[in-house]
Amino acid sequence: MNASDGVRAAEIIREAAQLIREDPNRRGSLLSFGSAGQLVMTGDFHGNLRNFEKLQRYCALKTSPARSVILHELIHAEPDPPQAPDFSIDLLVRAAEWKCAFPDNVFFLQSNHELSQPRGHEITKAGRFVLADFERGVRERYGDSAEQVLEAVNDYIRALPLAARTANGIFLSHSLPDALYAETFDLSVLDREPTPQDCLPGGPAYALVWGRFHTESVVEVYARRLGAEVFIVGHTPQEFGHRRIGRLLILASDHNHGVFLPIDLSRRTSAEALEEQIRKFVSVE
Repeated sequence: MNASDGVRAAEIIREAAQLIREDPNRRGSLLSFGSAGQLVMTGDFHGNLRNFEKLQRYCALKTSPARSVILHELIHAEPDPPQAPDFSIDLLVRAAEWKCAFPDNVFFLQSNHELSQPRGHEITKAGRFVLADFERGVRERYGDSAEQVLEAVNDYIRALPLAARTANGIFLSHSLPDALYAETFDLSVLDREPTPQDCLPGGPAYALVWGRFHTESVVEVYARRLGAEVFIVGHTPQEFGHRRIGRLLILASDHNHGVFLPIDLSRRTSAEALEEQIRKFVSVE
């Protein structure tokens, strides 16, 4: 691609970031959805364009205006072979284009990989430095305009809300804080734009996207504190696409067993009932 491609990619990402900031569904760092229509929740994508394209076909937003979709953790793919560049920027640009085309239907949440990118908080995975690999991929893709694209990516990441809530009692986020924070997690971070301190280790935004190893009892504490019936998250790898821990459903969308979850917003539900509604990407033609 040439420099003009990079300029255009940066423009698209920045336009999506502005739409995210101005979203009428948003208050502070929380998105709210009403009691009509369908909301499709996904797991981590990590650059998986094939599953993203299947998601677009399933959602068919041009002919399904009552359907919305939530995306998170789009970047930081695992290249094959491992020494190859990470071109997950391609997915981020495609998702930004989707947001610009359907601003009232496409939504995003903050994740640990995205949060780490503008902070330069390197993540190692299978011996790879994923931030460095991502930046190398952007430079290979966009050449002289790569820095403009990386600056736009950072702008997009800083715009992302932390969580979403539905009228039928579902709380959606990239993860939940660890058990250590169950009784002390600062819920007020959902009511405001996160500060830089909120996004550092020990801060509530950081805790929300990095938490793992949840038990049913810990999930019950968060259910009480957040007034939620069900939690739907990603973050923790799921070899077969999903896992349920009490009220908590964990989804993965980044591999051949990846899944997504269509949710009927007009009905009260449970994690058990929602688990039955999970769809595999391989089922989408």
